[in-house]
Amino acid sequence: MRVAVVWNHDHTGVINRFGRPRPGFYDRETFDNVVAALQEGGHETLLCEGDKGLFSTLEQFMPPDPLARPSGMVFNMAYGIQGECYYGHVPSMLEMAGVPYTGSTPLGHGLADDKVIAKRLFRDCGVPTPNFRVMRRGSESTGDLRFPVVVKPRHEDDSCGLQLVHEPAQLSRAVEAIVAQYAQDALVEEYIDGREICVALLGNGKLDVFPSVEIDLGETGLYTWEAKYQAAASRPKVCPAEIGSGLATLLQDISVASFRACQCRDYARVDLRIDRAGQPFVLEINSMPGLSVHSTFAIAAMTAGHSYSSLINRILHVAHMRCFGIGIPRPCCTPFQWRGGCECPGDKPSALLGNLGAKT
Repeated sequence: MRVAVVWNHDHTGVINRFGRPRPGFYDRETFDNVVAALQEGGHETLLCEGDKGLFSTLEQFMPPDPLARPSGMVFNMAYGIQGECYYGHVPSMLEMAGVPYTGSTPLGHGLADDKVIAKRLFRDCGVPTPNFRVMRRGSESTGDLRFPVVVKPRHEDDSCGLQLVHEPAQLSRAVEAIVAQYAQDALVEEYIDGREICVALLGNGKLDVFPSVEIDLGETGLYTWEAKYQAAASRPKVCPAEIGSGLATLLQDISVASFRACQCRDYARVDLRIDRAGQPFVLEINSMPGLSVHSTFAIAAMTAGHSYSSLINRILHVAHMRCFGIGIPRPCCTPFQWRGGCECPGDKPSALLGNLGAKT
């Protein structure tokens, strides 16, 4: 099958400059690894930009089929170029063009991207999350929030702008800095002193919940952008996290509930804190988590028995099943067999496809 891996690497493919440019860190090796994994799965691949030229690129790579069969899929890894709700830009384009793709819809990305809306959705379905307030000015009241508090931009990812604040005077400066730098509200939430746990989920109907991963927070008590991407400050990850079976089940249940609440699709990662009393709190959900070989998501999947290649192909398989109700057709399939699902006589799945047979 033709699979276009869409990313945002070259930010020149726009008509005008408008709104905020997306901050972020791009690791070319990760995208090359995803392409290689899809090729190992037997797919014809193209790495292309999610910009104004995307429509013509896709139309050439996967031209419309006269029998209205899908001519390919997009493996969406486009984090956006500028404006608001970056993650939703390429999915919106693909929805309009009628091109199937991996991952959440524009709505799902929008709900997860807005940390305030996501926290309200968590609470609506009974998922515990730290107490919070939304602030635009440093002089606003914090109400009944207890210090220390964590201050972060309302819409950014990768822990951009994350700060731990111990007193009101610091809070005023932190809020005003976020508003000035990111042109958006500051989310102020009570700091949960304890362990940081990540839960990776894969699927749509019945979700695979991979073993939880614990992040070593070091002395700072925060998993900041610098801790994620600067080698000297990188934090060890422990998988599976050393937690009891009862707590593991609870983390699974509230992670699945968070996934459903924000209408995520195919895969996502839930970030939590467990306080000193053993109470979990969901911090946020990432609707398009990083997929580098050393990412939290990949570590969790490989602990569950996947290879990196089988994980990437599994994500594609899950999306294909969601879109078309059948598995990805093999090259031996005729059009009739493709419509009904391949049952080619004597066809034996490869080792990779065998790995893809895990439950969903």
